[in-house]
Amino acid sequence: MTFAEIQTRAETASHTFFDSHHPRILIGASTCGKAAGADDLLGALPGHLEALGLNIEVSQVGCLGLCYEEPLMELHSASAPPLLFSRVTPERLGDILATYYGTGEGDALATMGPQAHGALPPFEALPMLHGQVRVVSRNFGRIDPENMDHYIARNGYTGLARALAMPAEEVIEEVKAAGLRGRGGAGFPTGLKWEFCRKAESEQKYMICNADEGDPGAFMDRSVLESDPHSTLEGMIIGAFAIGASEGYIYVRAEYPLAITRLEKAIKQATDYGLLGDNILGSGFSFHVKIKKGAGAFVCGEETALLASIEGKRGMPRTRPPFPAHSGLHGKPTNINNVETLANLPVLLERGASAFTANGTPKSRGTKTFALAGKIVRTGLIEVPLGTTLRRIIFDIGGGIPDGKAFKAVQTGGPSGGCIPPDLIELPVDYERLAEAGAIMGSGGLVVMDEGTCMVDVARYFLEFTQVESCGKCVPCRLGTRQLLQILTSITRGDSKPGDIDLMLEVSHAVKAGSLCGLGQTAPNPVLTTIKYYRHEYESHVNDRCCPTHTCEGLLRYTINPATCTGCTACVKVCPTSAITGERRAAHTIDTATCIRCDACFQTCKFDAIMKT
Repeated sequence: MTFAEIQTRAETASHTFFDSHHPRILIGASTCGKAAGADDLLGALPGHLEALGLNIEVSQVGCLGLCYEEPLMELHSASAPPLLFSRVTPERLGDILATYYGTGEGDALATMGPQAHGALPPFEALPMLHGQVRVVSRNFGRIDPENMDHYIARNGYTGLARALAMPAEEVIEEVKAAGLRGRGGAGFPTGLKWEFCRKAESEQKYMICNADEGDPGAFMDRSVLESDPHSTLEGMIIGAFAIGASEGYIYVRAEYPLAITRLEKAIKQATDYGLLGDNILGSGFSFHVKIKKGAGAFVCGEETALLASIEGKRGMPRTRPPFPAHSGLHGKPTNINNVETLANLPVLLERGASAFTANGTPKSRGTKTFALAGKIVRTGLIEVPLGTTLRRIIFDIGGGIPDGKAFKAVQTGGPSGGCIPPDLIELPVDYERLAEAGAIMGSGGLVVMDEGTCMVDVARYFLEFTQVESCGKCVPCRLGTRQLLQILTSITRGDSKPGDIDLMLEVSHAVKAGSLCGLGQTAPNPVLTTIKYYRHEYESHVNDRCCPTHTCEGLLRYTINPATCTGCTACVKVCPTSAITGERRAAHTIDTATCIRCDACFQTCKFDAIMKT
């Protein structure tokens, strides 16, 4: 079957789904939607539709990126604009359906205002969409991720068909001209990486997709695989053709069961359509893909550790050179790209390098997906041109900080990244500018913090993560991260010593300089950036034995304000150590030597008499 015939078949099969006049119901059913109750909606819909006498197609779609509004439901009718409903529950479902469809489709908007029953403004008009340019996420929420016809009907596999009609070297040149850089963290030029592997002489080569997303607060790769798995698969096939690989692996963590399920279906569908397997589209090029489930080791995100894991060995990095492009999986030339890098390729090859370079900066081309998490109004997944400022991302797209609190920091690049302060809020987010600030792009996690966040405790949290995830192979990382964590823990407990701050700086630079892989080389970044931008907080902890945000329990001191204490004894009843004493209707006191700082009294007092200092 030719690709034109495949396209015609797919467009015919998915005609009603994309027909704007065909009634249908779309439910956001990625992990975020399912966690919020999407499966309950899918289970309740048939009964409600039957009760209303409606025969309407129901489809699951991927993540629109509006994770803070899940579960989402989009209604379409024959004569009225679609409506998107947020935070839908089975209890509200009947009223929404009856109002939208029950009075005649043409009267839908007349009977329910645009905000009735939790309806949102049109998707394109949502504030979170302003400033976004959707390339990787172009199909999110627009297709059923388990239906390959939907993907093909939206120009899916067109880039592969074009690539197969070109010499492999020209495909590589196209990618180089586009300036696509690896979206997994290091930002190495993708085309150059492919060229190294293409030129390596071997009868056997491998193409690897790194889907081992392990950063706390990051969910970009998971969203791509759950919402549009064929985009990554198509990019992987294009890359395999370019470097001359016949076999490939998708290394995905087992904690992503939905992503794995949809990948398995995508691989079978692509094979059935002749777009994967032997003699793809009659080109003579053959490529086969297997899924390798990872056990969740953060270090396996490093290329050589990942390869060791696929080979059945313990996931530990090795020295380079040789680089994987010359000696990778089973000693053969191997290329490794992450999910988002590969998902860019179908559009890049379909539209050409010039269209790709329309977004981004001269050195950081294209768009980048980011996971917005933490103290931010609109949590979710976004995609913006590289070079977009932090202010635009956090305040215009993300909606700013909730509860009117002040912005304090944003952690970029996960546990290996750095914390960026408010005075750098106009910083353009690209590879070079983030590096200048002491941070990294990473895979794209953005954790926002407000004024109530203790930056010393943040550094301790991320060091605790990287120290546990260190494979222990090299001494600087194994012992250095442990020493940093011990010092940070002592500071947050009030057991620090003069000189601890400078000692941490010394150890951090030693760990960065001496570690074998990227985990150790970047693990001290949270320490270095928080000391650089928030040294006054460290000094308060060390010199004054005080946590300015009252976060670190070891530095808290609970007292009672006699002017506001009514002697109600509520705090006495909840204190587990009987540290609070006093007569009823008289001011109470707290024995600081007995107090274990459990915070029960503070949470119980209705008169704001408990003070934390």
